[in-house]
Amino acid sequence: MTQRHRIHDVSDKFWKILEPHLPGREGGWGEKVRGSRKFINAVLWILISGSP
Repeated sequence: MTQRHRIHDVSDKFWKILEPHLPGREGGWGEKVRGSRKFINAVLWILISGSP
């Protein structure tokens, strides 16, 4: 991660474990999904902050 790490962001170590289990990954059929990490970070921000 080149940006400053925020508490709700997924770490590089955890992302390497999580990414192969997400749909749209490299090598799977269909188009590769872009922005999965941003989506996961957004979900974690909502869960941690309690934002509606």
